[in-house]
Amino acid sequence: MKSLLVLYSYHHMNTEKVAKVFAKVLDAQIKMPQQINPKELQEYDLIGFGSGIYGAKHHKLLLDLADTIPSVSNRNAFIFSTSAFIGKAKVAKDHTLLREKLQSKGYVIVDEFACKGFNTNSFMKYFGGMNKGRPNAKDLKLAEEFALNLKQNL
Repeated sequence: MKSLLVLYSYHHMNTEKVAKVFAKVLDAQIKMPQQINPKELQEYDLIGFGSGIYGAKHHKLLLDLADTIPSVSNRNAFIFSTSAFIGKAKVAKDHTLLREKLQSKGYVIVDEFACKGFNTNSFMKYFGGMNKGRPNAKDLKLAEEFALNLKQNL
């Protein structure tokens, strides 16, 4: 299975830590949205799209890429993120825009992953941030289990 991770991570590299775990398990390349030629995505059997969550959605560069990719037929994809707050309903909401964009292009979203990430945005920087040390070893173990499950089920 040929896999690719499209990742945008820059503040504390939280999402990159998760993506590196996925990449190891899935033997996947990691590329930033700016490095993607949209047509090349058709070469992959599984693509993970991820970034931190900003204003209840994925990073603009990732969303912009989703707008430019060509339509496909039944290609497998998954979505991942790190954010200050998680919970099933919140993650579902945060992933909605990217999920809808990918589904409109013909991608089948096979699963989604999210965990907490260290956050120093806005006023949080004045208090030392929140979720310091996240993603932690437990989060990364959950990411590994998620990727193993993807690999076994696809």
